[in-house]
Amino acid sequence: MDSRYEELATVLTGFSCSLKRGEHVLIDAFDIPAGMVVALIRAARKRGAVPHVLEHNARIQRELVMKGTPEQFAGLAEIELARMKNMAAYIAVRGSHNIFESSDVPSKQMTAYMHAMKPVLDHRVNHTKWVVLRWPTPAMAQQAMMSTEAFEDFYFRVCTLDYARMKPGMAALKKLMEKTDRVQLKGPGTDLSFSIKGIAAIPCGGQYNIPDGEVFTAPVRDSVEGVISYNAPTVYQGVSFDNVRLVFKQGKIVEATSSNTKKLNQILDSDEGARYIGEFAIGFNPYVTEPMRDILFDEKIAGSFHFTPGQAYENADNGNRSQVHWDLVNIQRKDWGGGEIIFDGKVIRKDGIFLPKTLHKLNPEYLMGK
Repeated sequence: MDSRYEELATVLTGFSCSLKRGEHVLIDAFDIPAGMVVALIRAARKRGAVPHVLEHNARIQRELVMKGTPEQFAGLAEIELARMKNMAAYIAVRGSHNIFESSDVPSKQMTAYMHAMKPVLDHRVNHTKWVVLRWPTPAMAQQAMMSTEAFEDFYFRVCTLDYARMKPGMAALKKLMEKTDRVQLKGPGTDLSFSIKGIAAIPCGGQYNIPDGEVFTAPVRDSVEGVISYNAPTVYQGVSFDNVRLVFKQGKIVEATSSNTKKLNQILDSDEGARYIGEFAIGFNPYVTEPMRDILFDEKIAGSFHFTPGQAYENADNGNRSQVHWDLVNIQRKDWGGGEIIFDGKVIRKDGIFLPKTLHKLNPEYLMGK
C-alpha cells in the first residue's frame, strides 16, 4: 500500500475526526482506489472505532437522479438518514473521473434530489464529527493543469499539512470577527458591505475539510448591499461557471450574471434562501494558490474569501435556509487584481496579506514555516 494512503488515513481518523473506541464511522467512498478505503478501515480500527463503508459511482449516481421519482428520492433519503443517525463520525473521500458527469441532469431532477436529501446532510453536518475531501484523479490534475504525478505530490503535501500551526492565527481572527459589526469587501468589480454582528466565527483547520484553512461566519441576512464579482471559475451541480457577478439589495441577490446566466439563475431560484447569503469566509491555505474548479480546494486559496449563496451552517447561523450552498470564491492577491477586507473601517487584509500583527500567523510565510 502507498504509505501516503496510510498517512492521510491517520490524519482523517485522528486529527480530523478524533475517533474514539466504540464509535461508528461511515466511510463514504466516491470513485477512489480500494487501497485508500482499506487504509481508512484499518486506521479506524486502530483507534477502536467501528468502520462502515458506502461506495459510489458517478455514472450510476447520474442515472439514478436523471429519471428518479419523488418517491424514490424520499425512500433513499429515509434509508440514508436512518444510517446517518447511527454514526458518530463521517469521512467522505470523493474522486471524479469526469467533473461534468451530472451536467446534463435536468435542473428539476437535481433540485428534487437535493431537496429530498437535505435532512441527511443537515444531520451529518450538525450531529456527527465529519470531514470531506477530494481524491487526486487525472481529471483533477487536468483541472489544475498539472501532470498526474505532480498533482498527486501537491495533493498529499497540502492534505497532510501541519494544520495545528494554523490554530493561533485562527483564534485571533475568530476573536476579531466576533467583535466586528461592518464588513466591506473591495476589489475589481466588487464593492460590498454587510454586518456580521452577533454571529459566531468558526475556525476550520483540518476538522471538517481537507485541505483546510479558513474562518467562516455569516452576514446578517438582510444587511448585504452592493456588488461582487467572483474571479475564480467554479463548477456546481456538474456545470461550469465563469465571471459570476451578483448584485444585492437588502440582502437579496437581485441580479445575477455569468458565463451561464440562465443556469445560474435556475440554481438561485431553487428556493427562497438560495438568493440570500449563508456564509462569509476568509481563506489562507498557503499551498493552495490557484483555482482548479473544485470548491473544497478553491475556497481555501491563500488570499481569498468566499461569499456563499444558500444554506447557513448551524454553528454560524444567520437564519437562512436553502438546499443550495455554493462557495463562490474571490482571490484578492496582487496577481489576481488585489483587494481589501475592511472591518469597522480598518483594513485587516490587503492584496491577500493580513496587516494586524495578531493575524500575521495566517500569512503564508508563517504557515509554511519560513
